[in-house]
Parts: sequence; structure tokens; C-alpha cells
Amino acid sequence: MMQERRFAVTALALAVLLLGGCASSYIDVRTGSDRVSVAPASRVSHCKPVGRTTVSVTARVGIYNRSIADVDADLLQLARNDAVDIGGDTVVAGERPDVGKRIFLIYRCRR
Repeated sequence: MMQERRFAVTALALAVLLLGGCASSYIDVRTGSDRVSVAPASRVSHCKPVGRTTVSVTARVGIYNRSIADVDADLLQLARNDAVDIGGDTVVAGERPDVGKRIFLIYRCRR
């Protein structure tokens, strides 16, 4: 009985680690998103605003909290994807209303 429980706990821990580590691989990387820049708000005064997006990802898988770095990387990729979709080339990170959610402003800075 104890050995079965230990096996179940080990299997659950392994599954959580694998799911947490692979979560970023489920984010679609759109063609052209690698050319979308990230800038602070102070650097976009010459740019044309083209929109905003609110993106969200899973920050918790079961009892496992994903690292903030992984969550932020996924949020940024989603924002870059959205920028490509609406013709932007620069994103500015805005407020974070909740863990796993962020607002980005999208600009066209290059001519």
C-alpha cells in the first residue's frame, strides 16, 4: 500500500514537471513575430498606435505554479503574435490585471 502511494506521488510529480516545462511549446509562434520589438513606453512617442491586446496563459497546472519567467515569455509571444495579426511591429507591456494575464499596447514604429 505504501509503495503504491509512493509510486502515485512520484508519477504525479513527474507529470506536473513535464507539463510545466512543456507548456510554452503549446504557444503558436506566428511567422514574423520574431521581428516584433519590445519597447518601454518612453520609446514609442514617434510610433503610430495600432491597437492593444489582452493575453492570458495558464499560470498554474494542478498544484504546480509555473515560473513567472515562463508565464511572461508565453504572454510576450502571444502579444507578438497579435501584433503581427494587426500590422504592428512593436509591443509595450502594460498592466498585469492578474497572474497569467497582461495588457500590451501595439505600435507601428518602422516605416
